[in-house]
Amino acid sequence: MKNILIASTSTLANQNYLEYLLPELQLHFQNCKTILFIPYARPGGISHEEYTGMIRPAFAKINKKVIGIHEFENAPQAIKNAEGIFTGGGNTFVLVSQLYKNNVMEVLSETIKNGTPYLGTSAGSNICGLTMQTTNDMPIVYPPSFKTLGLIPFNLNPHYLDPDTSSSHMGETRETRIKEFHAYNSVPVLGLREGSWLEVKGDVITLKGPLTARLFSQNQIPTELETETNLSYIK
Repeated sequence: MKNILIASTSTLANQNYLEYLLPELQLHFQNCKTILFIPYARPGGISHEEYTGMIRPAFAKINKKVIGIHEFENAPQAIKNAEGIFTGGGNTFVLVSQLYKNNVMEVLSETIKNGTPYLGTSAGSNICGLTMQTTNDMPIVYPPSFKTLGLIPFNLNPHYLDPDTSSSHMGETRETRIKEFHAYNSVPVLGLREGSWLEVKGDVITLKGPLTARLFSQNQIPTELETETNLSYIK
């Protein structure tokens, strides 16, 4: 049975890394002593070692040890043997490229579907959808495919921002970009605001956190979904 937390962001303003999620993570990873961390997204271009070192203090607060996947000679086997898995944020193009390069996209999907607890934030959440095509990131590398883990039957737009009516900025809004996506694709897209996350238990997907989420479907008016809404109907 799938056991997944899909968070819009790792860090809220004026908080420490994962601070707002720690109570949830204590329950989510309660049967895990060690968390396998996938640092492939490399925010700001930092190394895998730096990124792994950066997240260890957060998990230490809930008495979890963190080991980076780059520390193993056999990445697919490391995933199969993991007690719990976390994929952090950064650049989704880099993350997806590395998952394919290291031959772990398929095994990661199957391992999570078989019940290994998984946490994704930002880029690590983007890959939970059907494709990575609704990421906000720059295409700084070229992945062999946009297809991702397919853990949920729709796509995500983490860090979703509403238009700022007081701003003089006249560039594209997130809603405009998602409309562009829907000119060519029928996959629904959930705009997940910072501070919100999805809880996936088996086939049940529930919106969590204090904020609403915005659902975009092809040729339909976007709708606001209240927290605690069961999203399992979205296809």
